[in-house]
Amino acid sequence: MIVKVEKIIAGGLGLARHESGVVLVEGGLPGEVLDVQVVQEKPVRTAHIVSIQEESPDRTDRLDAPPTLNLAHATYEAQLKYKQGIVQDALTRIGKLPFEVSSTQASPSQWHYRTVAQYGIDSGRFFYRERGSHEKRTLRADPIAHDRIDVLLRAVDPGKLGGAYEVVFRTSILTGETLAALIGEGNPQDYQKPALYLADLGIHGVSHARPGKYRFQHGAKLVWGEPVTLEQYGRFALSVMVSSFAQVNPEAASELFLKAAELAGAGETALDLYGGSGALGLHLAANYGKVTVLDINQESLDRGRKDAERLNIKNIRFQRGDARRMNLAYGTITLDPPRAGLTPEVIEMLGRSQADTLVYVSCDPATWARDVKQLSGWGFKLQEAIPWDFYPHTSHVEVLSLLQR
Repeated sequence: MIVKVEKIIAGGLGLARHESGVVLVEGGLPGEVLDVQVVQEKPVRTAHIVSIQEESPDRTDRLDAPPTLNLAHATYEAQLKYKQGIVQDALTRIGKLPFEVSSTQASPSQWHYRTVAQYGIDSGRFFYRERGSHEKRTLRADPIAHDRIDVLLRAVDPGKLGGAYEVVFRTSILTGETLAALIGEGNPQDYQKPALYLADLGIHGVSHARPGKYRFQHGAKLVWGEPVTLEQYGRFALSVMVSSFAQVNPEAASELFLKAAELAGAGETALDLYGGSGALGLHLAANYGKVTVLDINQESLDRGRKDAERLNIKNIRFQRGDARRMNLAYGTITLDPPRAGLTPEVIEMLGRSQADTLVYVSCDPATWARDVKQLSGWGFKLQEAIPWDFYPHTSHVEVLSLLQR
């Protein structure tokens, strides 16, 4: 089947049209004419490339990269354009808004940018799973993991990590320290020997976590060393744990936090909704009389409170609570919700609030566009939408946006 790719869509697939209908091509780039073989008919027809008849000038040699890098076969300049297109398409198709999004903000580093990496362990090797399958692919190097993690990937003997079947590394650009978590059945004391082995390799602290439906569902308990290190996010050195949710590309996140604070402007009160440990809220404190960070995760709030005390920032408070029951008396609200976006209840609460400024950070252009459309019904108008690249060589893209009324 001969097709021509029109554009890159969410998920990194190339959308092509054939007389028999739409085909999504793995590895296809816009403008390319391809001979493809359909490998899946439902829920959408997906194809693999048999041969390239007309090659895009944006195509580049792909490294022997993990399967998560689904845009590594395109130049970085082209990737930024594709991501802008993904956000624009979501806003036009889902949001139904005639608004032109900005160019994609590039990541300061294109390779070795991830300060967190998680690897499977099997038969004495580290592995990644191939996309869309259970096939295990041996991993000998990781071109997007920070250099210190890439070195550990080569130095650590997986066979010496006890009964762990996954390992997580978090390293800090600021301090040079690295934390690790061993994920497996059993109790922390079962992992004393593996922890000391990692300590001999320079690991700063080792924790144990029981497996769950998602990473650290059951938390993590310290086995050896220190549980926390510091990382630079924007203007502040903030505490992070191996199990905490903190952006894995600190350099890119730093730039986003600074821009978000600029978009938020100044005023009397601000609410950082879904605020976690307050990385964004702390950046608001200099320009607002009072800032509240609201989240449901107590560990994150406690860590943020300690950071604020260490940084001598006194006009910020950390409050545990449900976004659906937020206080409505804030002039500015920043929000960075989960991938699923905002619930109808939260949309209504935002609409009924006193806020005239929303700074919305999203990791999913589709749910963001849906929410922006709903918020427009409450009088909020989109003023700025900036795609932000935290994950070079993948199709993932963040969105930083400003809405006002």
